[in-house]
Formats: sequence, structure tokens, C-alpha cells
Amino acid sequence: MDAFFASVEQRDNPELRGKPVAVGGSKARGVVAAASYEARKYGVFSAMASRIAVQKCPHLIFVKPRFEVYSAVSRQIREIFYHYTDLVEPLSLDEAYLDVTENKVGMPSASIIAKEIKARILEETQLTASAGVSFNKFLAKIASDMNKPNGFTLITPDMAEDLVAGLDIGKFHGIGKVTAAKMQNLGIYTGADLRARPETELMQRFGKVGRYYYQIARAQDYRSVQAHRVRKSIGAERTFEEDLSTEEDMLARLQYLAQEVAHDLNRLQTSAKTVTLKLKYFDFVQQTRSKTLNNYVQTADVLYTVARDLLRTPQLPHAPVRLLGISVSNLAQPHDLPLHYQLTLEF
Repeated sequence: MDAFFASVEQRDNPELRGKPVAVGGSKARGVVAAASYEARKYGVFSAMASRIAVQKCPHLIFVKPRFEVYSAVSRQIREIFYHYTDLVEPLSLDEAYLDVTENKVGMPSASIIAKEIKARILEETQLTASAGVSFNKFLAKIASDMNKPNGFTLITPDMAEDLVAGLDIGKFHGIGKVTAAKMQNLGIYTGADLRARPETELMQRFGKVGRYYYQIARAQDYRSVQAHRVRKSIGAERTFEEDLSTEEDMLARLQYLAQEVAHDLNRLQTSAKTVTLKLKYFDFVQQTRSKTLNNYVQTADVLYTVARDLLRTPQLPHAPVRLLGISVSNLAQPHDLPLHYQLTLEF
């Protein structure tokens, strides 16, 4: 989807259309979760600190996120996907891989399917999507980012290697800013530079992922579309407009976060054994503390109690806090859950 959160806000509020919009954060604090294309012209992007975003675009309009709305629209779009194939691998609320090699509608062309999906998304949600079509996941992802917004790009087998060779290393999906900088220090600036390095060198410098870098430099990607990816964690966190300096203020925020995580656990019909508390201080130093329980938990009260106890760990917190987060991991799989539960009665 194109600038998904911001586009939903502009769709639902005509006064925001054509204006630079940032979802999340505020002029004083926080982080931009999504930026409209009008804001991106000024250099405002997601994950950017709000104060920097305002410096780049002084007339930037901040909007509070409405995740329940974004989730509902995401489900609506996903239903369109399932009309064509069951092999859908969601990456986030606004992005997914589809394998249409064998599709439900009997179409011989992935390009025709992609264009039809784009048209249906626009008709049913009044939002635009960009599609990338190719013969593997890496190339399809690269293609989807090439002509945004409302783009369509096809990368065929005969053009793949030349396209990858000329691609800036920072544009490679799977190579983040830190790794890209490390590669540039090694003289690797393009796909052609990456292809010139032997696999043994890449694995020596980057570990096991070096083999993946060796393959994508040659336009190869053997990963299949995983329709049922196992979720490993669930979490919620918030950046506050003013630093929290008292335990009372922090506990109040933790109650809200615990309710949000519990809501997701119930929605996904799962539970967890490990609870993690995350704190980021005013100076951006970050700390985490975790506790693994004997039994699976799901309720907000238990999550809050564990997070509260973690907050009271010695040396924590040691300074005013700008961000708090609660996440759970070690999630239950269906075979982990008993058919009957023993209730704990407090006498």
C-alpha cells in the first residue's frame, strides 16, 4: 500500500488531502509512523524523530494513529488477495507476498492478476497500492518499490541480472542502513560490486546471511511464500510527549500497554510465557528486562503485574523515561494448550 496509514487518514478526512501529514508523534516528541507523499517531498519519512520532521517541514500536520481502522482496512485488502490465491504471506498491515503460480481464477498472467488486484483495492477502499511482479520474492519486493505511488513494475528473467547489477546497495531489500554502510566501507556500492565478491568472503564478513547476499546479487532467491508464518512475539510500546519521572506515571502507562497486548493475545487466540519490559530514557539509552513464567498467560492483569515487578528491578529505571513497551514471546502453539484449565482460586 502507498503511505498506508497517512493515506487512510487523508481518505477519511478531506481537509488533510494534498497536505503534508505525519501519523504518530507530535511537534514536540515521538516518532513518525507514516508520512504522506506530500510530507516525503520535504524529506519526512517513517521512523524519523518528530522534532527532525518538523525542522524539515514546519507546516507538517500530525495525526494520532487509529490502528483499529488500519487493521480493518488491512483485512479488507487481504480478502481481495484470497480471492486469487491462498498463498498469501503478510509482512505487515500494508504489505504481503502472493504466489499466483497456481491461482483460483485460472489466469495465465501474474501481471494481469496484479493489475486487477490494484483496481479492486482502489474501487473497494479508495486507496492506491503498488505492485511488483517477478519470479522470486526478492525481485518482486524490489519491483514493488520502484514506481510508487500507484505503481506497477514487472521484472522478467531476462532483465533481472542487469537490473540487480545496477542497483544501489542501499536499495537491496534485506540490507539495512548499518549493513549497507559496512558494505560501502568495503567498496561495495552496487549489485555488480556485491556480485564480484566470492561467497566465502561474504560469509566470513557477514555470517550466514552472507550466502543470501551472494544469491540476491545474482537475482536468486529460493524462499517460498509462507502462507502460515509462525508469530514469535506480540507487543505494544509508546513514546510520550513528556518524559515520565515517577513510578506512578509509568505504572499508569503500563496498565494501558498491558491491556493492548492482552487484546492482541485474545484476538489471536494464543498466550505467552515470556514477558519483556522495554524502557528508553530521555537520552535514548535503552534497557529491557524479561521474565519467563511457568504457565502461559493471557490476561491484562497478569501482564501488568509482571511488567510492574520488572519495573521495580534494582537500577531500573535510573532516569526519566521517554518510551515504555511491553512485549510477550514464547507463544503457545495449539499443541501446547491443554484441553481443560485448572482455575486458581484465591482464598
